[in-house]
Amino acid sequence: MLIVLGGLPGTGKSTIARELVAHLGAAYLRIDTIEQALRSTGALAGDVGPVGYVVACELARSNLSLGQAVVADCVNPLPVTREAWRAVAADASSRIVEVEVVCSDVAEHRRRIEQRSIDVPGLVPPTWEAVQRHDYAPWSTQCLVVDTAIVGVPEAAQLILSHARD
Repeated sequence: MLIVLGGLPGTGKSTIARELVAHLGAAYLRIDTIEQALRSTGALAGDVGPVGYVVACELARSNLSLGQAVVADCVNPLPVTREAWRAVAADASSRIVEVEVVCSDVAEHRRRIEQRSIDVPGLVPPTWEAVQRHDYAPWSTQCLVVDTAIVGVPEAAQLILSHARD
């Protein structure tokens, strides 16, 4: 099974992902970590573009082919990135659970962005203004929406796990 958590920075994706990984013993693929590792090598000048997603998709495909569940933690902002995850699951004959993580309380979302600590060495966190300007297309396909302004992390993880079992 491939669980893909998407949503703007600061909505709670990474925290939920860690909870899911603890329950499932799944492989954890975090785009922030992959992209920062690519930047740190100096091999790519400027923005890493789609490279982080390409690497993550290949790692997901590899783990799924071994029978390992995978949790992908990414903004997943565009139809093309969402379709790439679906293709990975299809190639591996695996189920995909697509989750959009949102925070409907704007003040809370902003507080999270402005007060969060980053656990990826070298990664510069986005500002609130950058999050508001982020290129993020509305979902055109069905997905589970989890609002972290309403549910806590344990409840969000249980909701996702229940949805995955259906």
